[in-house]
Amino acid sequence: MPDRCYIGIDTSNYTTSVAIADAAGEILANLKAPLPVKPGERGLRQSDAVFAHVKNLPELMRAAEELLRGRRPVAIGVSATPRAAEGSYMPCFLSGVAAAESMAAALHVPIYRFSHQNGHVMAAIYGANAGHLIGRPFGAFHVSGGTTELLAVEPNGSDFSLRLVGETADLNAGQAVDRIGVAMGLRFPCGPELERLALTNTQKVPKPRICVKGGVCNLSGLENTALRLYEESGDAALVAAYVLDFIADTLLAMARWFRAEHGELPLLFSGGVMSNRIIAKRITAALPEVYFSTPAFSADNAAGTALLCLARAKEN
Repeated sequence: MPDRCYIGIDTSNYTTSVAIADAAGEILANLKAPLPVKPGERGLRQSDAVFAHVKNLPELMRAAEELLRGRRPVAIGVSATPRAAEGSYMPCFLSGVAAAESMAAALHVPIYRFSHQNGHVMAAIYGANAGHLIGRPFGAFHVSGGTTELLAVEPNGSDFSLRLVGETADLNAGQAVDRIGVAMGLRFPCGPELERLALTNTQKVPKPRICVKGGVCNLSGLENTALRLYEESGDAALVAAYVLDFIADTLLAMARWFRAEHGELPLLFSGGVMSNRIIAKRITAALPEVYFSTPAFSADNAAGTALLCLARAKEN
């Protein structure tokens, strides 16, 4: 009998993703195709994102088909909403839902819907080798271009219940990174190139003046001060180091507030911005029991959705 497997599909505003998990919870494939953004642009309109997903999905499905030979899909999981909250909606996720519904109908298998954010949490657990967090409460940061949130996580059957306890009051961290990076001539999304630049910096980095009150942070000041520093210095590497220090200091302040309010719970970091090794090193050095995924499972991906699909199928 062919080995059973579980398919995950995620269509965020940045990446088209298809993943395959086996019955033991190992990721066999984590396929991705970034959405194309023109030089100088800072993102995509939803209509353009939907069109890009429609173009990317057949190619990824063909690649997945090669990896599925000798295996039998028994359930399809899909990221259907940005968050597991009433009214949470983005058109780009409809592309993945359409593909998942079609595949499930053709294969005569069930389809399970999850939120993009829950998928991020599960993928980060997998990528951080932190399976011991499943079934217990912990804190989770989801930091990306579309989200800068601090979540209290509680087990909920085969999934998680995520309660928002902290967030940005203005810009998301990924937005700040991309706006500053594009202003310095970097290609969107700017995170990887900004990290490479920061590693080359040899100048003393100005001390960031962060703004965190309780679990709420402000990041619009980061954009203003970073662009002023670039205008004054012309030093892109220095600015890159400053941006990452600012974000790290902000997240550290929010993390310390969380533990003061909720106890010394473990903290998991997910989202594209959290694939930055400089930020991860700073936070890991400052706090105990923090978990960072490898970049492949921290940035947008469908692996977490495939793993949630496996858990839901077993539960049912």
